[in-house]
Amino acid sequence: MAMGLALQKSRPEKLPLLSGAWADIWALAQIVLFVPVGTAVSLPYAMGAGISAVVLILLILPIRCIGVQACLVGTDLNFKEKLFVSLAYLPKATVQAAMGAVPLAMGLSCGSLALTMAVLAILITAPLGAFLIDKFYRKLLY
Repeated sequence: MAMGLALQKSRPEKLPLLSGAWADIWALAQIVLFVPVGTAVSLPYAMGAGISAVVLILLILPIRCIGVQACLVGTDLNFKEKLFVSLAYLPKATVQAAMGAVPLAMGLSCGSLALTMAVLAILITAPLGAFLIDKFYRKLLY
């Protein structure tokens, strides 16, 4: 991020080229990150986690929003902009995918549960966040 900001100031004409290159790298990185995580998930185990896992994830989302709002204290954003930031932080699939597999890779007994919860969180929050962002961005940002 720091490199991008520095380039924006010093060499703004290079940004489109660099942005395209990073987009290509990210396309490959997504495959490298998400395919192994997806193959490690046990569908029977995920189905066994059931409704309690989904309820837990949905109960945690307001806590995440409170944390986002706490981070925004002292900013110049108005109430509607802060609310939009909370919506935008609902889907965090990359972090969850990367961190969810760590306990499994370490051989911990909770590894399957951690990975399953991470994947369920992705499956719930990614479409929910995308829907909410698309539905409310005009009302909250304009």
